[in-house]
Amino acid sequence: MAKNLDVIILIDFYGDMLTEKQHAFLNYYYNDDLSLSEIAANEGITRQGVRDAIKRAETQLYDMEQRLGLVSRFESMKSGLEEIMSYADEIGEYNRTHTLSREVNDCTAKIKAVAQTLIMEG
Repeated sequence: MAKNLDVIILIDFYGDMLTEKQHAFLNYYYNDDLSLSEIAANEGITRQGVRDAIKRAETQLYDMEQRLGLVSRFESMKSGLEEIMSYADEIGEYNRTHTLSREVNDCTAKIKAVAQTLIMEG
């Protein structure tokens, strides 16, 4: 079973909505990098049982994202904030080469700081 890095993001957003066992299996598999056999041995079930549980949990995560779209909205907002920072850089560069307004410089620095803070909080 190939590990899908998208699932790690989905676990961050929706993992608490899974059962305790599903969350644990996904955590063992994706975050602790345990094999299906290692998880099975630790949990006292078959390798196939672990695989089935992980597949069901992954399906639930994808279904939640399709219904709620939190990851998609987060990625969209992050992209928008990065674009805002880029425009602030352009404004700041224009200001430095043409008008030298301290107020414009201060405002672009504030815009970038707020955008960066929002990106880091996400």
